[in-house]
Amino acid sequence: MGGKLKVTYKYSLIALLSLSFTLSGCGGNNAATTGKAKEPASTESASANTGGKIEPFKVSAFIGVAGQQPTPDNKIYKKIKEETGASFDMEFLAGDINQKLGVMIAGQDYPDLMTGSTKLTAAGAYIPLEDLIEEHAPNLKAHYADYWNMMKDPNDGHIYILPNYGVYNGKVNSSWYSGPAFWIQKAVLKEFNYPKVKTLDQYFDLIEQYKAKYPKIDGSPTIGFEILNYDWKNWGLFNAPQHLIGHPNDGGVVVKDGVAEVFANKDYAKKYYQKLNEMNEKGIIDKETFVQNYDQYMAKLSSGTVLGMFDQHWNFNAAEDSLTTQNKIERTYVGLPLVYEESTKDHYRDLAVLNLNNGFGISINAKDPVKIIKLLDTLIQEDWQKLFSWGVEGEDYIVENGRFMRTQEQRDNAADATWQLGNKAKSLFEYLPKTEGSYSDGNSTDAAAQPEEYKAGLKPFDKEVLDAYGFNSYVDFFSEPPANPVYYPAWSIDLIEGSDAKIANTKLNELQTKFLPKAILAKPAEFDSVWADYTGQIEKANVKAYEDKINEQIKWRIENWSK
Repeated sequence: MGGKLKVTYKYSLIALLSLSFTLSGCGGNNAATTGKAKEPASTESASANTGGKIEPFKVSAFIGVAGQQPTPDNKIYKKIKEETGASFDMEFLAGDINQKLGVMIAGQDYPDLMTGSTKLTAAGAYIPLEDLIEEHAPNLKAHYADYWNMMKDPNDGHIYILPNYGVYNGKVNSSWYSGPAFWIQKAVLKEFNYPKVKTLDQYFDLIEQYKAKYPKIDGSPTIGFEILNYDWKNWGLFNAPQHLIGHPNDGGVVVKDGVAEVFANKDYAKKYYQKLNEMNEKGIIDKETFVQNYDQYMAKLSSGTVLGMFDQHWNFNAAEDSLTTQNKIERTYVGLPLVYEESTKDHYRDLAVLNLNNGFGISINAKDPVKIIKLLDTLIQEDWQKLFSWGVEGEDYIVENGRFMRTQEQRDNAADATWQLGNKAKSLFEYLPKTEGSYSDGNSTDAAAQPEEYKAGLKPFDKEVLDAYGFNSYVDFFSEPPANPVYYPAWSIDLIEGSDAKIANTKLNELQTKFLPKAILAKPAEFDSVWADYTGQIEKANVKAYEDKINEQIKWRIENWSK
């Protein structure tokens, strides 16, 4: 997958949330663009209004990631019900996503709303939305006006999913990076007097030295490096090689001069996995890294014992929130845009892209699609967007000279996972259409990206780290992103369920999942033999069908999205 993630401003993402189910590496977006703020159109209330009485209605929703139910007295959901009549019956993913989707599709057992999945689209599980939006959702139409053609399915021209990220208004502030990087504990940088770390070798040298000096952290064995390779969150194992040669996150391919190629079997990928093999031999890599699930991975990060990993920031943000709550600020992480050679310019950050194939779609089983689209149209309005992002004025934030700010208590609350369950609607808002950038009053849509709030909320240790490097925020560790090619990112291309391209991509994922851990864990003398077996299997996997589909869609996007 290509992955925010992004990313130069902070998504309000918890690590349990995904940008995509089915792609091999998700991408976060980096906020670095500006756009013209759109005036919201007026709309009727989403509620069924009968003589001034708001009629209650329930919306069932499937959230395709693990999560926790909000508390029964959650104030945001309570306000939604009071003002629109809507309440939500949310089901979170438990277990394997592909197995769950297979069961849903086989029985056509679909709730009203479902988070985006190309499998569900291919199964005909969503209804087209363009006519509903045109007739009943003027705010949504205005919101997506500049992106309308991009949202259309390339196979039949319909719109099935309302993208949850990538629509920007006004000025975009960047103070939080949510995308891919090699992460390292701030304590490690402090230990070595805040060195500049640009290459993979320099990075592992620091981790190796720190682990040798501090074999335990808070009484538990120090873990040098973790690798997440679980379910669809496999970019922790797959995606690093493209960045190490100076390319952005295009998922399973590197695009050179407009032509995509699979990189899993290239020499520059081998170089990375051979380095991991060497680190494993030295005991730097966690022995359990390939047998643990996502929750176990997050628990280790939350303990403060893990010195580094390659991951996307939004994916483990909940672990950092936990470390902050434990007052272990020195155990939180700095993202480093590592490359093989210092002369290579890093390209981890990207400009904001529309998060295609993700967000909410309305299922064919929805009893009242009109009522649902009207609800979504209401919730995209600015007052609701502020409620989702900032909370309740006076309780969750204050206003000083027109600028939104938080007290320290309010900042602490916002980072507390237990508090969030009663006072935020994160799981719902994560997948709703949303405004990013700035509101009409100039305040940032994300508290973490509000410049004065970001600076005021910095812990003393963070100020020390940033001052040591001469930076204003952790985004400054990364090079400014160039303009995105029209097609970007390739990871958002739908390969079409059952197609030769999809079958080849699935096979490639299986081979990577099987052989890369084997190569990393092998004795160094056996690495070349395992790698040769791996690349030989890839040659038999018809990856050309995958590459051809990507290149076909790159061409299609250039022709259709440039209009």
